[in-house]
Amino acid sequence: MKIDILINEKPCEEEVLRIYKANGWSSAQKPQSLLAALHNSHTLITARSNNLLIGLANAISDGHLVVYFPHLLVHPDYQRRGIGRKLMVALLEKYADFHQIMLTADGNSVRFYEGLGFAKAGSTVPMWIYAGTDH
Repeated sequence: MKIDILINEKPCEEEVLRIYKANGWSSAQKPQSLLAALHNSHTLITARSNNLLIGLANAISDGHLVVYFPHLLVHPDYQRRGIGRKLMVALLEKYADFHQIMLTADGNSVRFYEGLGFAKAGSTVPMWIYAGTDH
C-alpha cells in the first residue's frame, strides 16, 4: 500500500469527521471547531492512500522554542501499519531543533511514543480543563 504524507493540506470536514468518529474522539461532536483548529494548526500532516484520508497529526507552536502535538489519529482500518509512526516522524523532523517538544499520551499509546523518543516529563503532572469525554 502506497502512503502519501502531505504537509499543510486542508482536508474537508467529511473526511476528517470519518477518522475522528471511527476513533471515538469527542471533538467530532464539534465539527466546525475541529476543522478550524486543524486548519489553523502550526502544522497539519495528513496520510493518504489512493487519495483517501487515513490519518492525520497536528502541531501547535510558538514557531521557535515550543511545540505541542495534540492529535494523532489513524483510521482503525489502517492502524498497525506504520502510518502513525510516519506522521510523527514527519512532525519530529520539522521540529527537531526546538527546545521543548510535548504531547499528552494516554495509557494505550505510551509505548508507541516512547519508541519515538518521548519520555515522562520528570516530576511534572499533566493538567487540563477539558470539556470532552476522553479525546
